[in-house]
Amino acid sequence: MTEKYTALYDEHKKLGASFTDFGGWQMPLKYSSELAEHHAVRKAAGLFDLSHMGEVWVTGPDAAAFLDYALVGKISAMAVGKAKYSLICNEDGGIIDDLITYRRPAAEDGTDVFLVVPNAGNADVVAAALRERVAGFDAVVEDASARTSLIAVQGPKAQELLLRLVPAAQHSLVTELKYYAAVEVPVLAGGAGNELLVARTGYTGEDGFEIFVDNGDAPALWQALMAVADERELTPAGLASRDSLRLEAGMPLYGNELSLQGDPFAAGLRPVVALSKEGDFVGKAALEAKKESGAGSTSGRRLVGLKGKGRRAGRAHYPVLKDGATVGEVTSGQPSPTLGYPIAMAYVDVEYSAPGTALDIDLRGKAEPFEVVPLPFYKRVK
Repeated sequence: MTEKYTALYDEHKKLGASFTDFGGWQMPLKYSSELAEHHAVRKAAGLFDLSHMGEVWVTGPDAAAFLDYALVGKISAMAVGKAKYSLICNEDGGIIDDLITYRRPAAEDGTDVFLVVPNAGNADVVAAALRERVAGFDAVVEDASARTSLIAVQGPKAQELLLRLVPAAQHSLVTELKYYAAVEVPVLAGGAGNELLVARTGYTGEDGFEIFVDNGDAPALWQALMAVADERELTPAGLASRDSLRLEAGMPLYGNELSLQGDPFAAGLRPVVALSKEGDFVGKAALEAKKESGAGSTSGRRLVGLKGKGRRAGRAHYPVLKDGATVGEVTSGQPSPTLGYPIAMAYVDVEYSAPGTALDIDLRGKAEPFEVVPLPFYKRVK
């Protein structure tokens, strides 16, 4: 496989980043200390390169109806300017990817416009699935991933920092932007003052923004954000801290908590599946059958949070035990930098999924005590 590099690769090299392969992309794992980067996001702000994510535009008279068919959510019910978390499933109800869809203002001809953002490793698969499913609909699927960069500013100081690059007359576009919404904002970097799509979304559990920008303008935007920040206000952050942040926030990672072998109900994503929406959608019959069978509620396994009673952390694929018998498997786990104790997400048999249930994780032959707790582990103070 040919290695892929984001438009910000040289910026990361200048900052001394350590790189790792993620979905075929060479991405910064960390710049110095992943713990320092984690704490920076919780206390001030972190700057992330998310340009490995996909960007797929869906336009046309049938765009909303098409996405209602292609995804499990009721995308047609979204208001312009809003974003929606959803899933794309196969006919068997297996999860191809989780993604965010943004509804943008209508085109000049009045037709609908949506931006679908899949995960890095699944971007090509999702774009291909959408192109296949669009047959019969008056809609166009355009994969803009190769020309689009995505920069995130996450943390308590995110809004303050972004406002330093926005003309004062347009500050309200940022300050009044709600969570899971997006707006075009004149940003004085990246595009030489052009409007950039700014979304109040993120994967850290903190307030923050994700900014879509053309590849050619991405370095200027990155440099401008760094330049307006005082010392310790903004810290470049890599994938290692992003993973610990999202785990504390109880956010699933595809390939860990979500997969083709899993289903939305076991993953705790029942509200995401709009079985009541009119018409068919890909995977509907299978998902109806899974719901009817009690998947994730009375049968099978359910995704839960686990809080460690000791100091040792469970890791992905470690067995979860009840009285010495295997009743589940860890999907993600590590010591929580913010909370100071080990945390994990795991699929466990539903009869052992109630908060307060005492379980163990098999840490290479030694049973370490954990307790089932509600997700997320961490909630920011608003």
